[in-house]
Amino acid sequence: MPTLDQLNAAAADEALALLDGLYEHSPWIAERALAQRPFRSLAHLKRAMVEVLAEAGRDAQLALIRAHPELAGKAAVAGTLTAESTHEQSRAGLTHCSPEEFARLQQLNADYNAKFGWPFILAVRGPRGTGLARREIIETFARRLDGHPEFEFAECLRNIHRIAEIRLNDRFGFEPALGNEVWDLAERLARHSDPGHAEQGRLTVTYLTRAHLACQRELQQWMREFGFDEVGVDAVGNVVGVYHGSDPGAKRLLTGSHYDTVRDGGRYDGRLGILVPMVCVRELHRAGRRLPFGIEVVGFAEEEGQRYKATFLGSGALTGRFDPAWLEQRDAEGVTMREAMRAAGLPGTMEAIAAIARDPARYLGFVEVHIEQGPVLAELDLPLGVVASINGSVRYQCELAGTASHAGTTPMNRRRDAAAAAAELVLYVEERASSAPDLVGTVGMLEVPGGSVNVVPGRCRFSLDLRAPTDEARDALAADVLAQLEAICARRGLRCHVEETMRAAAAPSAAAWQARWERAVEALGLPVLRMPSGAGHDAMKLHELMPQAMLFQRGLNAGISHNPLEAVSNDDTELCVGAMRTLLEQLAEETPR
Repeated sequence: MPTLDQLNAAAADEALALLDGLYEHSPWIAERALAQRPFRSLAHLKRAMVEVLAEAGRDAQLALIRAHPELAGKAAVAGTLTAESTHEQSRAGLTHCSPEEFARLQQLNADYNAKFGWPFILAVRGPRGTGLARREIIETFARRLDGHPEFEFAECLRNIHRIAEIRLNDRFGFEPALGNEVWDLAERLARHSDPGHAEQGRLTVTYLTRAHLACQRELQQWMREFGFDEVGVDAVGNVVGVYHGSDPGAKRLLTGSHYDTVRDGGRYDGRLGILVPMVCVRELHRAGRRLPFGIEVVGFAEEEGQRYKATFLGSGALTGRFDPAWLEQRDAEGVTMREAMRAAGLPGTMEAIAAIARDPARYLGFVEVHIEQGPVLAELDLPLGVVASINGSVRYQCELAGTASHAGTTPMNRRRDAAAAAAELVLYVEERASSAPDLVGTVGMLEVPGGSVNVVPGRCRFSLDLRAPTDEARDALAADVLAQLEAICARRGLRCHVEETMRAAAAPSAAAWQARWERAVEALGLPVLRMPSGAGHDAMKLHELMPQAMLFQRGLNAGISHNPLEAVSNDDTELCVGAMRTLLEQLAEETPR
């Protein structure tokens, strides 16, 4: 098998031959990418080919898509696929379809081509590289058949790059071994799910349920196997593992994320940020290495606020921000948090919870890796992104009051329509949030109480969720939206009641820690993308106590999260582990011994 050094040193025709077949009948992609030699890594080469295709234009991209064969199509039946495609379709079992499966695939192929005008493209070896089951392929095919043409065009290109990535790994004998391990651990952890969801194959793990406690035990067991020196569960159910530095009394790097999930969530939200540093510690332990600082990995017990109305419970306890009133909250079955804690073997007292608050003087800082939970990295075909800030947010519940009147007899210029006013504001929120980079505004709840088809709405309730990378930008957005709401009401003769229900400060990354992530990404041969986080994370709580910075990993399926379709690839995860290991090495060089 060739090596990257051989590729970099080879003559142009020899180098092109080494990359033959990566892209279906399209050697020009590799040929143009080779102009960027020398490559620092396979990831650098992969990125170069992504950039070549992005710059080639739509006609060339469409030609590439059309160069691919249908799944289990005529070329497969006739035995005229390329060697690479034959191997991939065979490995996915598409050469052994039942008559019913074959007929279904033929119909899907026909329907897809009729709708889009190009063949369906799917990396059938999947996110783990071992091959998707035929059922998964057919389900994905049917789901994507409902997609928008522009989205589907881009999704085909993303899958083409994934196919090329797997072929390149095979060509150079590269296996993303650590990415595979993290992927496998996430699969094993996902076996535990709450009743009512587990039976449907859906993942739901809420605070202190049996599934939650099973995850807790599993994480502890793995930490012990991986060589952590101290492993335990604290007073709120956080799983804490400590790997001592060369001096057990040295300061520690704090890292981790949450292991609870939303209802019918994904396998990687939160959990990726626990498993990646665990594998990094395991590699240090295998090598018999101690760094000049300790590493403390925390699997936060609760972040999502699904069972109780208490979000960031796990990380909030570490910062000393656990609200005593939370202990008396009741879940849907009437069980208080205190009762649930005691049933799980936890003390359930504020004294015990207060005792786990961390002293920032003992820590260097906090870092967190996390699946992006959005489409930005997927659309740019970038595996990793460096978080510059976690957005600040503010939420409101609003109610407009006008006059309910007969839809047939009330002239348009005599109406006091509360729903029309809300609709006007929704469009303004969209316009204002689009006016500057990284602002977002959402009206996620919209209701006409007692509405009727023949009545002009007299009342309308709606929510506002406004977010921005800085508190100043958030507050300016909120001020403009509320001023517009007031103006709309004045012009339409409506009354308005606005209640602020939540306000969270922005959490900009500490400059030095963000720079470490950036250098780690660059060391992999990847470009650095700085991006905000629109979602909240445990890092925004630790931000109150110590410097923090986050790294995002691309999600598959256009970055969807909080959804069973949430997915990551083993190759991206390998890069994420590599970035974390590089950050640890940087920190080791900087830390006095």
